[in-house]
Amino acid sequence: MCGIVGYIGARQAQDVLVSGLGKLEYRGYDSAGVAIQQGGSGGGSIEVRKKAGKLANLAGELAAHPLSGTLGIGHTRWATHGLPNDTNAHPHATEDGKIVIIHNGIIENYLTLKAGLQSRGHVFRSETDSEVLAHLIEEKYNQTGSNLYEAVRLALGEVRGAYGIVVTHADHREIVAARTVSPLVLGVGEGELFLASDVPALLAYTRQVVFLHDGDMVVLGDDGFRVTDLAGNSLQRHIEQIDWDAEAAEKGGYDTYMLKEIYEQPVALTNTLIGRLHDDSGEVNLDINLDPGSFKRISIIACGTAYYAGLVGEYLIEQLARIPVEVDVASEYRYREPLVSEATLAIVISQSGETIDTLEALREAKKFGAKTLGVINAKGSSMTRELDDTLYIHAGPEIGVASTKAYTSMVSAMLMLALWLARARGTLDETRARELLHAARELPRLVEEALAPERVEHIKKVAEKYAHSRDYLFLGRGVNAPTALEGALKLKEISYIHAEGYAAGEMKHGPIALIDADLPVVVIATESRLLEKTISNVQEVRARAGKVIAVLSDGDTENAQHADDVIYVPRAHEMVSPVVNAVAMQLLAYFTAAALGKDVDKPRNLAKSVTVE
Repeated sequence: MCGIVGYIGARQAQDVLVSGLGKLEYRGYDSAGVAIQQGGSGGGSIEVRKKAGKLANLAGELAAHPLSGTLGIGHTRWATHGLPNDTNAHPHATEDGKIVIIHNGIIENYLTLKAGLQSRGHVFRSETDSEVLAHLIEEKYNQTGSNLYEAVRLALGEVRGAYGIVVTHADHREIVAARTVSPLVLGVGEGELFLASDVPALLAYTRQVVFLHDGDMVVLGDDGFRVTDLAGNSLQRHIEQIDWDAEAAEKGGYDTYMLKEIYEQPVALTNTLIGRLHDDSGEVNLDINLDPGSFKRISIIACGTAYYAGLVGEYLIEQLARIPVEVDVASEYRYREPLVSEATLAIVISQSGETIDTLEALREAKKFGAKTLGVINAKGSSMTRELDDTLYIHAGPEIGVASTKAYTSMVSAMLMLALWLARARGTLDETRARELLHAARELPRLVEEALAPERVEHIKKVAEKYAHSRDYLFLGRGVNAPTALEGALKLKEISYIHAEGYAAGEMKHGPIALIDADLPVVVIATESRLLEKTISNVQEVRARAGKVIAVLSDGDTENAQHADDVIYVPRAHEMVSPVVNAVAMQLLAYFTAAALGKDVDKPRNLAKSVTVE
């Protein structure tokens, strides 16, 4: 989860580290710290500063008492082992302060390693698993005749778990880093080098990057960098050009990243769909080399918001391509011994491409012979290097922890995938394919309409009206049943209001007991073949005095009479409506959280990229 930044060059490292950590605070904000080399190589020292809480706490201290130096490493933490406090914050140093490390991930065998180190006289100051690495590297450093690279390499040979680790030593002007599971990206500038957990931390300085692979080590020095494997063998890793600019990762005048990313959805959807839809011929070009006729069943595997995108995908693929689809939460899939064969297509969905449960589920599917396809946003991520093929969503960097534009782009990608499978398998004729492709092509315009100022202002008023409710219920049917789940998740994530999402027909099988005059019930009742049944569910809510917030298609005045409040959205084809309806869910959650004074970009206990179990 945690954010990592490293720098060596001619700039003041403090400036680079604080700037980079600011771009990575979405990865964790329990504490932050930096370590900056003083006096360069040959007997210098390393000054460590770290503070519990958000980065602003550390930044304020550094502004008052700055550190000078042109080599440094920095970290923003999402706590796994040990409470979020100054002591457990990274970086961690050896007792003499010479070796300093930062670490993202979990060392599974840290207790065994720690016991051995303590028996040999090492004294630990924190409760973290990460500090074990500093002491283990110190032992190897002394054994190898002061070779930092070899010390790190040998130490990692004894480690079991996930890590993105960055190490420096007071007596060496170099940084040594390695990764397994946890991501690391190398930035290459003019006479300077950078490290980060994610690309946005680098964009202010360079767009030339090297994505490090699982098992890679890298040494950064004033003379350049070299990459090896954990056995010490040299590797060639290509420098890639990133087409995001620094401004794309900034707020762009919006109050929050989340609001900015909500408004970026028309552009993100255009980027997802562009060049892939040919409604003149009814064909979809996804540049996927897998044989769609070879699959007898499909498994969709994901976590959180991506899981709900997968549920929409299940509906679309079964309806259009007529293939049995099963959707699994990745953390369950990997342990339930799934029935997988060579005739199975396993589709993993992940914004970051680093979600550990999804990555391990992917590996589980591959182990049993499944072909694998990823619906991924982040290029160069761990999943993309292990998949048979990848459908990139091209949503651009998403900083807000609660996913918005990545979700709607994922759903759009699942629609395109369903259409591609259906056309290839002959289950969708050209006329209907053209109709659906045209509907998909309309999505950027429809979402732009959904973000019209008068619509947004109205949703804000509805949100403020119910902001102090203790509970919420979200209902939807058919392809929009997952939209209800996603709406509830968004509200929970950023407002901390308890919310449940249900298929509307399930309400009378239990949730109806919750309904009273204090319960707002959001019902997604846009134009669909199940609209009449959905309105029947609305009547069941009203009969028990529940407050109905109906999400209706433009012009539906007949069903508006059944609601206490109405949110109108642009009229859309049923198959693409989950994308349009999701925007209303996002805005409702956003303005509810804002009315309650919550930090929507950094909701408590959450992090953007979940790279630990």
